[in-house]
Parts: sequence; structure tokens; C-alpha cells
Amino acid sequence: MKVAMLGAGAYGTALGGILELKNYDVAYYDPKVHEGELDDVLDLAEYVVLCVPSVAVPDLLPLLPKSVPLIVATKGILADKMLADFDDWMVISGPGFADDIKNGHDTLLTATDQRVAELFETDYLKFDFTSDRLGVLMCGALKNVYALWAGVLGLKKGEVDWREYINDTVGEMRDILAENGAEAETVELACGIKDLELTCALPSRNYEYGLELSKNKDAKPEKTVEGLTALSQIGQGEIAVPASAVILKKILDFCRV
Repeated sequence: MKVAMLGAGAYGTALGGILELKNYDVAYYDPKVHEGELDDVLDLAEYVVLCVPSVAVPDLLPLLPKSVPLIVATKGILADKMLADFDDWMVISGPGFADDIKNGHDTLLTATDQRVAELFETDYLKFDFTSDRLGVLMCGALKNVYALWAGVLGLKKGEVDWREYINDTVGEMRDILAENGAEAETVELACGIKDLELTCALPSRNYEYGLELSKNKDAKPEKTVEGLTALSQIGQGEIAVPASAVILKKILDFCRV
């Protein structure tokens, strides 16, 4: 079976490596590296895995077949409206750095369809499940935003103020999901609180950039920081922000979004 892996970065190659070990035919496409080869990669693919940075998603989605099952592994998509034209799509998200997966470290992710587990599950990569596709997408985007702020505040994993921040943030995420028609309980899965805990500390890129912002509010990121993309979407009204989202509003104000 052929699987089209869109995104040949660290995370895409980590997921693709699992499929290769299972003897699937994996064809890679990366908009930064392999321009012009997309049709060849998609040809005869039975699954398409989306694993590109979120900023590349709006331009790439219209080029994809709508009838082939789409697995969204990109973190940073806040709303599901851009996926409305796809007949069959599912989400994979959660607390797993690419190196953890490549090195066979025990990892738990969230999936919205059992077929994801059939493709990717191993003795070290396991899944919990929900049918709440929107909630899983939102958790994957929001945790990056809150990780930025954890870096700005200089919180250190495991300390009291870090734990209090995680608890407060989980409450906000529940309210935000509910306000936008997702299931608040999705935050309790691996894609929610576990991924939030992982991202709100080093070596998370979002956390690192937050540390830079604490020293220089005009600091520019050298690499893609998904939290900034999500903040921009929130600032443009992509999702509803409830009155209870006090921390999120502070982040929006601090980042001038």
C-alpha cells in the first residue's frame, strides 16, 4: 500500500519511518524541497498524511484529492472549515517529539480513527481515541500558544508555578473548545494536557521563542514557531475566545496580535 507523506521534516520522516519499517510504500513531498513532484507522490496513494507546517496548509489542501483518506498530523490548524471538502479525514496529535518517535521512546498520541493505529501503532507508539476531530486540532494549536507564554514567564517544568499555570491553562482550553463546538473533555487526552506539559518546557521551540521574547519583545524567530501562526489566526477571529480565557488575552496583547 502506498502512503503519500506531505512533509519531509523531522516529524514527517519520523512517522514515515514507522510506515517504512512496516513495509509500506512511502512517498515524500515537501513544498520547501520537492516542488513540482506532488502529482507523482499522490499518484495511487491510498492514504495522504499532512505533516507540513501549518502556514503551508491553506495553499496545499486545494491540490489534494478529496476522496483519498487524509490524516492530519500538522499541529497548528485551529478550525476545521478548510477540511470541509474532504470526504474522509482524521487527526493524529499528541506529546511526541520527532526524536522520541525515531528513537523508539514510549509515546502516547491521540487519534480520531482506528485506522491511524493500524498504520502507525508499534510496541512503543500507542494511541488514545476520540471522535472529536475539531477538539484534537484545536488542542494541537492552542498548546503552542500557551507554551510561548510559559517561556515568556520563564516557568520551569515541575515547579509549583509551572503546575499552577498548566492547571489554569487546561481550564481555559476546555472553555475555548466548548465555546467553539468541540468537546471540552478532549483536553484530558494525550493531545491536550500531556502535549501541553511537553510543550511548555525545553526543548520546545515555542517555549524557547517565549524565552527570547522575555528578553526582547522584538525578537524574530529563526525557525517556524507554530504558536505565532495560531496567534495570528486567533487575532483574525478564526475562533471564538470566551471571556474566561484570561491568559490567552494576555498573550494576544503581549504579542500585539
